[in-house]
Amino acid sequence: MRSVAGHILIYLGIFFVMAGTLGLFRYRNFYARILLSSQIDTVGFLTLMAGVIIRSGFNFFSAKILLICLLGLIISPLNTHVIARSAYRSGYKLEKDDKNAP
Repeated sequence: MRSVAGHILIYLGIFFVMAGTLGLFRYRNFYARILLSSQIDTVGFLTLMAGVIIRSGFNFFSAKILLICLLGLIISPLNTHVIARSAYRSGYKLEKDDKNAP
């Protein structure tokens, strides 16, 4: 039973990453894309790692995976913030898109 639940979470994490990557092409704005990519990365990574933890059982390996998940929760949003802030400070301008104008 534990193996089935672990596999379901692993496949769900892979699905989140693949569906989010395809959804990423919908946005034309750099800042929207970087926000979405950060969310895809975090949710997919955590779901996949939860599946690995459940699949392997609760032991020392799981504790190490939990520590990696905690670091991922802290580092991934910080990386996204640093990239977006450097683009903003370097003067990256958004292009006006006539199709989306009201």
